[in-house]
Amino acid sequence: MWNDETELRARVAGLPLERKVEALTGIDYWRLPAVPEAGLETVVMCDGPAGVFGTTYDERDPSLLFPNPTALSATWDPALTGLAGRLMGAQARAKGAHVLLAPVLNLHRSPVGGRNFESFSEDPLLTARMAAGFVTGIQSAGVAAAVKHFVCNDSETERLRYDVRIGERLLREVYLRPFEAVVEAGAWMIMAAYNRVNGTMMTENERLLGGVLKDEWGFDGVVVSDWTATRTTEASANAGLDLIMPGPNNKWGPKLVAAVRAGDVPESLVDEKVTRLLRLAGRVGALKDGPEPAPAPLPADYRDRLRALAARACVLLTNDGVLPLAAPGSVALIGPNAVSLTAQGRGSSLIHPEHVVEPYDGLRRALGPGTGISLHQGCRPRRLLAALPAEECRDPETGEPGLRLDYLDSGGGLVGSENRRSARLVYAGTLTAETTGIRARGVLTPAETGTHLFSVCGVGVYTLTVGDTSETFTLKPAGDYLDTMTRPPEHRVAVELTAGVPVAIEMRHTRDELFVQLGIAAFGLGYGAPRPDEDAEIEAAVEAARRSDVAVVMVGTDDEGEAEGRDRTGLALQGRQDELVRRVAAANPRTVVVVNASGPMLLPWRDEVAAVLWSWFPGQEGGDAIADVLVGALEPAGRLPTTLPASEAGVPILDVAPVEGVLRYDEEAVGYRAYAEDGVAFPFGHGLGYGRWEYESAAVEGDTVSVTVRNTAERDALEVVQVYAEGPRLAGFATVRAGAGERVTVEVPLDRRTFQDYDTGLPGWRTRPGPHTVLIGRSSADPRLSAEYDPR
Repeated sequence: MWNDETELRARVAGLPLERKVEALTGIDYWRLPAVPEAGLETVVMCDGPAGVFGTTYDERDPSLLFPNPTALSATWDPALTGLAGRLMGAQARAKGAHVLLAPVLNLHRSPVGGRNFESFSEDPLLTARMAAGFVTGIQSAGVAAAVKHFVCNDSETERLRYDVRIGERLLREVYLRPFEAVVEAGAWMIMAAYNRVNGTMMTENERLLGGVLKDEWGFDGVVVSDWTATRTTEASANAGLDLIMPGPNNKWGPKLVAAVRAGDVPESLVDEKVTRLLRLAGRVGALKDGPEPAPAPLPADYRDRLRALAARACVLLTNDGVLPLAAPGSVALIGPNAVSLTAQGRGSSLIHPEHVVEPYDGLRRALGPGTGISLHQGCRPRRLLAALPAEECRDPETGEPGLRLDYLDSGGGLVGSENRRSARLVYAGTLTAETTGIRARGVLTPAETGTHLFSVCGVGVYTLTVGDTSETFTLKPAGDYLDTMTRPPEHRVAVELTAGVPVAIEMRHTRDELFVQLGIAAFGLGYGAPRPDEDAEIEAAVEAARRSDVAVVMVGTDDEGEAEGRDRTGLALQGRQDELVRRVAAANPRTVVVVNASGPMLLPWRDEVAAVLWSWFPGQEGGDAIADVLVGALEPAGRLPTTLPASEAGVPILDVAPVEGVLRYDEEAVGYRAYAEDGVAFPFGHGLGYGRWEYESAAVEGDTVSVTVRNTAERDALEVVQVYAEGPRLAGFATVRAGAGERVTVEVPLDRRTFQDYDTGLPGWRTRPGPHTVLIGRSSADPRLSAEYDPR
């Protein structure tokens, strides 16, 4: 059985060296080889962490799209991240996956971090507890959580190669802290990052992989490389790396066999790696004669659960009483994110959801037929054209909705053909070796006469033909291969079309470097119908706001603005979004702004509007969830897991670009602990909700603070009681619900590690002598009570 060490080692001992080494690398992008003679079945991995990618990016195999991890962290409730993890684990099981590459434990070291939307928080304790809940939830479904990216891979610029220089105390107290917590929670897999730490590649870092992770913390799972992160044979094998992905062509295989034969890598290390792999297989039901994980079906009400999660995560930043909306006669729904909700970020976590509820549809249902709603884009901040609506096209071969995708060999012959219902296509290891070109064809019937825009985004040589117009062009990459997929170059073609007259569209793509090296192709067809100029659209939005009882303006980023592979260049809303908000607010004093973004943005108009609601990337049910919050059906009970700065000048760490390959972590503190008071617009932990709270008393007993609060509002509400040590530094938190006028007492467990320092002289942890004054309140900047705590 998987937990019988003698049995596992006996299975390994019976294998020849070549077979053992073969087990330690993938047979393709997602799968590990079966080793029947050891009872090892094929282990399948898939990406996360906002949903289950599966093994293909294909609209015909959709996945549930969850609120992004920062949104989940805004609930400040590990039970809810556990619920999300359980649902993801259940869907991974349903898709035949054994390992989910999630969660991301890297911190929001800087608000410009491009991949912050995949991470939980700027605080190590909040990240640790929310991640532990998430890992426990995933693994309760019999699926391994592959926790990533170990360690200090907190920004995207040069992420494949930068060298983080960091002191031991900061490394231990801040950046390693969440990883230690998930090991304590029982994580089954850890992913080694691309970067170096203090001069050594993480895939070769024996001190951190073999020393800290395995020996000191007692991690008994598998250490897997990030995809293509392994650059050496002997150094990586000796460091504590157990598995490298993808495969089969990489730095192990025959090279590792030769290194063992030469005495450069002990065969006992190979045996240990295979033993760990068999242990993992036993845990996830991929070991012959091992236990099968208990069934973990998706519940029938999964949509309601995702909707409630998204609403619960919303953070009410300001409110003059306009929210919740009280049956307005008319609403002007305005903004680029009102027309097209950003439900997720972009990168390896990108998935095809089964649907995305748009804000108009959600608000229409929530307000009912008694409220008139008008919809206006207002401004156009997005760089790329929207995706060609494939469902509105016709397949020229069958006449059914969608596009015809043809896969071509070097002579232009047909290798394969299929109907697709998406114009954004990604192929990761799924193209056959003989495929050297791709052709997409469709027929679109325009609804309007005028100038229509068509585009291709991607990398390589393309020919785009629309009717009688044809252009051939080359799109060149601006960064690494992932940057190419997350922020691809675009070429546009303008064509005059007549309403009701069908037009044939064809795109040809010739095999490029990504095709050849990694078996990856990624491209998209874009489309823009005739429309007024931006000035006219803003004027129309302002006039609609002036005529309406309430204006709801939705601004934010898109899945290109927050993406893996690149960091953000600033914190301002793109394009004319700030202008749009200010002009609408001037026209209607009852203006509510919904910010549809994950990473912090500057809100220079925050004091000019009636309310500001932060909705994050809310996932597939986002439109309904936001509407639930606006009308008061559900409370926006989220609290900020990361600081919202007042200006870029006040951000402690704004520049994350390495200098000559080196990224220095010279800070003494991260996030809210490093901000000056005047640099903060909304502090860590802030969130109003719909309750009104009085903090009445607090008492410490042992490692617990008992806090009594009273909800003086006229409705039920939820509070997040937060406890801070000196600094301030988060030391504990708990959620509590109370009815209107109700007084409740909540027990807040204190984190003893918060009151310890890592002493490099010991080396080890040293408790700071007490007693300590702890502050209890509603945020890091809003203490209401204090108490004394002695951690002896």
